[in-house]
Amino acid sequence: MEEKKFNMPLLGDPFPEMSVVTTHGPMNIPGDLKGSWFVLFSHPADFTPVCTTEFVGFQKRMEEFEKLGVKLIGMSVDQVFSHIKWVEWIQEKLGVKITFPVIAANDTIANKLGMLHPGKGSNTVRAVFIGDPEGKVRLVLYYPQEIGRNMDEIVRSVKALITSDENGVAIPANWPENELIKNRVIVPPAQSQADAEKRMSEYEGYDWWFCHKEL
Repeated sequence: MEEKKFNMPLLGDPFPEMSVVTTHGPMNIPGDLKGSWFVLFSHPADFTPVCTTEFVGFQKRMEEFEKLGVKLIGMSVDQVFSHIKWVEWIQEKLGVKITFPVIAANDTIANKLGMLHPGKGSNTVRAVFIGDPEGKVRLVLYYPQEIGRNMDEIVRSVKALITSDENGVAIPANWPENELIKNRVIVPPAQSQADAEKRMSEYEGYDWWFCHKEL
């Protein structure tokens, strides 16, 4: 019996090239997103309660994503007409217009992204991929079908990645409300003994390897 190979993009890998059908027409990913940060998320199935709450949750934060210059794309293995009907239902019944495209994936696409987990049935798991303007994978999250995502954490993660890249800093836990340093960011540790000796005179911190600053 041939063993099925499980694929998933790793952090820093180029996002797999895909030509896809979406509710907004055909797209090439990540090519059509080059120059922008993007969040691509998968859901197990249309017309399901948890996925519906997630779509509303993502849409309610579209303004935040847009301010950050981040593109949002949904995906499942349902056909495109199912996606179209579902987003129509969400607008009609819940009063929320879904403005981001939703990809109609197939098993080949889902397998490229490691979204089909044999132990979790035939539907795609709840995957989240954050890609950077160069089309590289920067963050990956997987959730089981029964657990809905925290949209605020996904927004926070994108903000953190952008802040880290633009300022050459590390981001503390629960930023921007960290229990130790609040909204400050972490200065990269000194790389030489000479730098370590002067680090505490240059920055605030607990030790030369744990210094922080305001943005």
